[in-house]
Amino acid sequence: MSFTTIRMAIGRVVLVTGILVLLFIPYLLWGTGLMTARSQADLRSQFVVDQHLAGSVPTKPPTPPKPGAATGAPEVAPTIAPPAIGGPVGIISIPRIGLSMMVVEGTDEVRLQAGPGHYPGTPLPGQAGNAAIAGHRTTYLAPFYHLDALVPGDQIGLTTLQGNFVYTVTGSEVVDPSDVAVVAATATPQLTLTTCNPRFSASQRLVVHAALVASALAHPNVAPTTPATPAPITHRTPPSASSKNWGAAILWGVAVAALTTVLWLAVRRTQGGRRALVMAIGVVGWSVVVFFFFDAVAPLLPASY
Repeated sequence: MSFTTIRMAIGRVVLVTGILVLLFIPYLLWGTGLMTARSQADLRSQFVVDQHLAGSVPTKPPTPPKPGAATGAPEVAPTIAPPAIGGPVGIISIPRIGLSMMVVEGTDEVRLQAGPGHYPGTPLPGQAGNAAIAGHRTTYLAPFYHLDALVPGDQIGLTTLQGNFVYTVTGSEVVDPSDVAVVAATATPQLTLTTCNPRFSASQRLVVHAALVASALAHPNVAPTTPATPAPITHRTPPSASSKNWGAAILWGVAVAALTTVLWLAVRRTQGGRRALVMAIGVVGWSVVVFFFFDAVAPLLPASY
């Protein structure tokens, strides 16, 4: 094999790799959102069904107290069992950043692909203690893309089976991914939102803290459960890349490489109109395989990326 042949082969590999990288970026920014949009619709439908089954009559959003006004502590919701992992928790609304999405129970990669995820083991929104929610920053509709725009005084609304709750942002901080103290229990009803920081990186975590300032419990309220030993807080930090399943990504990567080679050889060996037909069919098939390859690679990114 001549040096020229080797150089041309390397050039083709670099070219195909560059094309894949260029295609992967829009897939992350927009393609992943298609999956999330479907999941959000399913979660919203299930939440409506859950409201009906629980006999929970939605209330109007409570009116937050004016700054500086003397007011008593807002009523908190009683403790109830959380939804099953993957089930709908409620709706989070943040007017400052134009966010209104369903919150899902769980913060593993699969749940966060469906929307913002409630940390298992922390109280549900509206209950006493520190309710914690994580969300993606740049992928899967990027619910927390503008989380850094929140300032003290901004409002965060949450609607659950137990009613409507309004939190006011008290501050924010940037911490290491291993810092789990931000979701620790608190004596007062609070809300903690976490996401990757800075954008397009998972080197840090952006954390926004908020305090419950107003509530309007649903009528009749969902029956409280007997207090039990709190479940351990799971998925506090994103799993490392080494702990994730690389098998599917590797297999689809091999499939992309093999199909690219076959397509290149087929194009070389055809002429005229047949070449155009081979290219058209090949590109369609190649695009499908690449899509599944990207779908296998995306979960390898850090949770809340």
